[in-house]
Amino acid sequence: MITRRHFSAGLTAGLLATPALAQSAATVRISTASPPADFLTKGLEAFKAQAEAANVGLKLEVHPASTLFKQGAEVQALQRGNLEMSTMTTFEVAQQLPAFGFFNRGYLFRDYTHLRHVFDGPIGADYFKIVADKMGIVILSTAYLGTRHVALAKKRAVKGPADLAGAKLRMPAGPEWLLLGKTLGVSPVPMGMPEVYLALKTGTIDGQENPLSIFKAAKLYEVSEQVILTAHMLQPVFFSIAKPAWDKLSPAQQDALRKAAIAGARYNDDSRLNDETTAAEDVKARGVAVDKIDLAPFRAAADVAYGDNDVTAAWDKAWLKRVVETA
Repeated sequence: MITRRHFSAGLTAGLLATPALAQSAATVRISTASPPADFLTKGLEAFKAQAEAANVGLKLEVHPASTLFKQGAEVQALQRGNLEMSTMTTFEVAQQLPAFGFFNRGYLFRDYTHLRHVFDGPIGADYFKIVADKMGIVILSTAYLGTRHVALAKKRAVKGPADLAGAKLRMPAGPEWLLLGKTLGVSPVPMGMPEVYLALKTGTIDGQENPLSIFKAAKLYEVSEQVILTAHMLQPVFFSIAKPAWDKLSPAQQDALRKAAIAGARYNDDSRLNDETTAAEDVKARGVAVDKIDLAPFRAAADVAYGDNDVTAAWDKAWLKRVVETA
């Protein structure tokens, strides 16, 4: 005979057993400097949706525009156990592994296909393993942040790096970013992305460099008069998770998270590539001049800037050769 007491006990046991998944649910917070309207943030939202839909006990939180951690502080937060995920860049890796600074070289990748072949092939696999072993960060997928171009608050005639001399151009902090600024002929000003709009508006800086999709998403066309299509960098960005957080996940959670990260990166890439087909015209339509220029002077300046110096001396030239020779 089943008594009320037995029924109640059985129900309680059943309720405790059913949400075993919920009891082991993992909250994964993702910090990114990407503006809410940018494709990277939208890719992270797609990543979140797919990971949670897998129903393996994952709860994701996307924090765009550096609202959780300041840009440049995320990697340290991952390594201290204060954050689970971020959209880490090759520049941040190079700060701790200088041998891989060559990934930050201007005019390194020929096109999007070259970038994908590098990071989706043996080079990427080797790179990800070293990052995991040396930095304690697992790279789940590679996304395309776009092709970076120079934009100025006030118009000027630009045919080469010499014409940008003295221009205070916002760039993220780090030696490779500053060296990249040297190839452009500018005076680099380290600054977080969320500060750029006001800095342009007040004249604290003369310009910034970003992909046109980010230029639009951050509404920088409101405080800029000119875009110069320098195409100085095709930039990858990584969906990255702290290794201790990764190791705590079950195999099913890891599988779901990796698959969702690949899908989220693909959403970003497809959207950004599609946007790039009309981005210049979109910017022009907002009243911003868009200048297509001969890139030969900029490429030549890059070759000079990346010659012998303290930064490039640490680069692994054999790895660089592998990247350049990747078909």
